[in-house]
Amino acid sequence: MIYTIVVGLVAGWAAGKIMKGSGYGVLMDILLGIAGGLVGGLVLRLFGFYTTGGLLPTILVAILGAVLLVAIARKLKKG
Repeated sequence: MIYTIVVGLVAGWAAGKIMKGSGYGVLMDILLGIAGGLVGGLVLRLFGFYTTGGLLPTILVAILGAVLLVAIARKLKKG
C-alpha cells in the first residue's frame, strides 16, 4: 500500500509539472497518480505493450496515465 501511495505521489507530481498547471494538492496528486497508473496500464495494453514491473516502469506508466487524465479533465472543464 505504501508502494502505491509513493508511486501515486511521484506520478501525480510529475504530471502536474508536465502539464504546467496549478497543483491539485498532495492528496489529489496521489489519487491522480494512482488513477493514472490504472489508465496508463490500460492504454499500454491496448497497444500491445506490457511492463515487467519494478519501480521505474510503474512510475512512468502512472505518469503517462496521469497526464492523459489531466488533459481530459481540462478539455471537459473548458467544453
